[in-house]
Amino acid sequence: MRDPNDLKVFERADVFVRDVYRLTVCMPAEEKYGLTSQIRRAAVSIPTNIVEGCSRRSQADFARFLEIAYGSAMELEYLLGLSGRIFSIGGVPDAQQEVREISKMLNALLGSVRSESGSSPG
Repeated sequence: MRDPNDLKVFERADVFVRDVYRLTVCMPAEEKYGLTSQIRRAAVSIPTNIVEGCSRRSQADFARFLEIAYGSAMELEYLLGLSGRIFSIGGVPDAQQEVREISKMLNALLGSVRSESGSSPG
């Protein structure tokens, strides 16, 4: 088992969740149970799945949860772009750039975990 606090991607994703919450406060109230909720869930899913993966004993399980975190990052990038196209909210481009960077970090970590476990990508 691993300590997620030892992973830079976890630290960055954890901080980013707070940034996303601050960003979504600016969204219209009628989106509270719609797009706002979806964006927040996707953001929280990234560090949450890293933590869950770290609690698993096998590299394959760890990799599976990193894949889920990566999928949530991709979902979040789309949702941020969509909200930026629908609403005039400052900070969306910066948030999209940050989630792209987190995605790259997850992808690199995933590649490393896969090579350590000897499992093939995909």
